[in-house]
Amino acid sequence: MRILITGGSGFVGQRLCIRLREAGHRLQVVSRDPASARRKLPEGVDVRRSVLDFVDSPPHAIVNLAGEPIAARRWSDEQKNRLIDSRVNVTRDLVILCEQLRQANGEAPRVMVSGSAMGFYGDQGSREVTEQTPPHDEFAHRLCKRWENTALEAADFGTRVALLRTGLVLDVGGGSLEKMLPPFKLGLGGRFGGGKQFMPWIHREDLVRAIRFLLERDDLDGPFNGSAPHPVTNAGFTRILARQLNRPAALPMPALVLETAFGEMARLLLTGADMRPARLLEAGFEFRFPTLEQALADILGKR
Repeated sequence: MRILITGGSGFVGQRLCIRLREAGHRLQVVSRDPASARRKLPEGVDVRRSVLDFVDSPPHAIVNLAGEPIAARRWSDEQKNRLIDSRVNVTRDLVILCEQLRQANGEAPRVMVSGSAMGFYGDQGSREVTEQTPPHDEFAHRLCKRWENTALEAADFGTRVALLRTGLVLDVGGGSLEKMLPPFKLGLGGRFGGGKQFMPWIHREDLVRAIRFLLERDDLDGPFNGSAPHPVTNAGFTRILARQLNRPAALPMPALVLETAFGEMARLLLTGADMRPARLLEAGFEFRFPTLEQALADILGKR
């Protein structure tokens, strides 16, 4: 297939491009800096500045991973708008592309796998969370809801839309783990607040495999939780990571310190959801790294 990817030069997108290229697909990537993106991606990827630049080379499928990192800075009103716009605007362009291709060729892209996040559910305490769980209304939920609703508009033009609500993506070279490893290696790691909040996570390879699974299965649409089947609490994550590194983890970060440093954004660290990939498992998807111990052993063994 010819597959259009937004966010293709990011942490997940780069690995996705490698795996899709290995499978023989032709890739199209959107980047504000095409020259820089080409240096990060497999040879021969068609990189252009805008989604709508691909009207003359219609994709068969779309993977939408665009969006400014949610934890890059404090959530001022301006930053909140930036987070929303970076997701919704690109996604709206993808819907416009689907509409234009339907009008011009009689056929829109067959499928769009569109990113979302565990933040869709908001703070869920200790409740087990599936795709059917009602969300808690807060900023992270409203952000993800607008993102998802925009993507679902592509269904009006015959495109199958799958929404992938991801947890923390773990691997070498980036993501949440890259920020956590330096203090933990020095024995300076510890839980956030009380540590009871859940941290849904997924190995990057399993996330890429889940995206491919949703691209290929014509019978799957709607929301899917993109996280491993065995989430852990923050305290559990801390213990397992410290044990893998043979380091202590006895320096907790008090909630008040996090709230003072990060403001409302501290909710990302102090709240969570016991998110389970119910629909992926029901559809027959098999995780290579179902437990955190297995994932960290693989990741840390690469370093």
